[in-house]
Amino acid sequence: MNTSRSRGRTLKTLRTTALAVLLTTGAFTMASPEAQGESARTETAVSTSAGVTETVVRVKAPLPASFGARPAACDWLSYLRYRSSTGPAASADADRVLVAQPGILEGAGAFDSVARNTVTRAAEQGRHIEFWALDRRSNCLEDPTGIASGDQHTAVDYYYRGKQVAGRTFAGFVGNDQLGWMAKLGIEQTVRDEYDLLAAELPDQSVRKDKVLCGGHSLGGVITGYFAAADFDGDPATTADAGHNQCAGYFALDTTVSTSLADLSGSIPDDTNLPDVGLGYGVVQAGLDSGVLPRSLSAPVLLNPETMTLLAIAGVGALQDPGGEADLPSYLPANTNIEATNRFLFSKDTATFLTGSPAVKDFRLTNEAVLGALMDDQSVPLAFLQSSVGFYDGGPITDKNFPVTNGSSTQPGLFGTEYKAIPAVPHGPLYTWRNYDRVGDPDDPGYKSSDGTPFTAAGKEVTDIQELARSMAGQPLDFTEQYFPTKLVTDLELADSPQVKRLVVHPDGLTANPTLTVLAGDGLLAGRVPADLHPVVADGYQHLDVLTAAPVQNNGRPEPVSTALTEFARTPQ
Repeated sequence: MNTSRSRGRTLKTLRTTALAVLLTTGAFTMASPEAQGESARTETAVSTSAGVTETVVRVKAPLPASFGARPAACDWLSYLRYRSSTGPAASADADRVLVAQPGILEGAGAFDSVARNTVTRAAEQGRHIEFWALDRRSNCLEDPTGIASGDQHTAVDYYYRGKQVAGRTFAGFVGNDQLGWMAKLGIEQTVRDEYDLLAAELPDQSVRKDKVLCGGHSLGGVITGYFAAADFDGDPATTADAGHNQCAGYFALDTTVSTSLADLSGSIPDDTNLPDVGLGYGVVQAGLDSGVLPRSLSAPVLLNPETMTLLAIAGVGALQDPGGEADLPSYLPANTNIEATNRFLFSKDTATFLTGSPAVKDFRLTNEAVLGALMDDQSVPLAFLQSSVGFYDGGPITDKNFPVTNGSSTQPGLFGTEYKAIPAVPHGPLYTWRNYDRVGDPDDPGYKSSDGTPFTAAGKEVTDIQELARSMAGQPLDFTEQYFPTKLVTDLELADSPQVKRLVVHPDGLTANPTLTVLAGDGLLAGRVPADLHPVVADGYQHLDVLTAAPVQNNGRPEPVSTALTEFARTPQ
């Protein structure tokens, strides 16, 4: 075993131990901001490990009255703050502050690994930077109580059986009739929220202009583009408030900094309830206001509040008992949504999907293998949910030819390019999970597809499954986003409408600052890398890997995304 890999594993052990302490002591569960007193700002410790201090910060920023009734928690903005434990306590004194917008259906917790890796790498070079992972305002609707228990059965009982946790009872997933205020939560309010947060946390505009790097992942790159071109005081002649003057530079993670969705093809599934933008801005807005159109983006399977919660519950199991045999598929209650999602994710072919046999509960899987089945690029069919966390082990593996056939030349970009695999023997051996850094080892069976194509290789695996589990189930702000505002996407789809075009007040703001573009080699832009942006390409990475990759890769080298961010933070150019 090489020294770099050992160091990576030691780092992982330290982080996992710190997380276990948080979960078992209950320090992870926090009161809502409004219950913490009248302060307009709260900052609560999450963890300190491996030289990185993480806190969750909430800043009061009430929405305009025109938004209508909403939960009190939705008048707050939240972010995860990562900083060097030996660095300055005040953000304004940091050498640089990276502020990151999440992608579609994504929360602040998704940035956990890249934030830690970047802060750590900078500290090793004697520089102290901060990484702020922003949460969208609509994430205020999520209830993390069951996940925060740190126990998988407790979480299932909380969300599905009405059992109390920490004196709280789950109120249920929020329906469209309760989301009226989200009908106005589009790109204008989203960039306003970022500006208000920056102004509150770093009141001196010259400090923001000198030290802040603005960026994001996936859809977050487009949001950053609108932020860069925005004007926040209503007077274009005064530019201290302009978006581009809040940043010293921009960074894009498997995306581009632009005001167009064109570079994100494949990030929005065709089966979501996204309204037909051909209706026009006014008609779409009227539909959102009335509730005729859904105010939150969702799909029949996998992409809805319930199934997003299931991903986090799977993460709890992987943290709690990684190698233990999973009982989650049988412990979950039976309902149409869960059944349809399980069939979609765990059917080897169309016949299996239609009959439901064999079902996921017919296979013996460890808790890590369950999480891998839900998130790995050789398993989950949706490209924008894929990460490279290793591969199945412990028994025979076969091709997963649903919803598309392996090797198909007509495979839609939505499903990515990797061959999919699935355990072959129900009621058979206990299938385990081979972590990213054990793929290609001498004891690796080297599983292959029926056409002889290897399912994976060491150079294609980059994310530690335990770090992914921590990001999904060990953060006070979720990895996934249960209530994504439909209006945010319809606004961007309707970019040529006068109502949206007026928001691009300073178009030159898009090029006013240096930009770092980092792309996943197998991500959304695979095969069409924009050479004029001179991007850093992380070979073998999937769309989520740019956020979740481990600090040391299988080639013994430091993780390239955080390395590029660290260098860019030194002197943006």
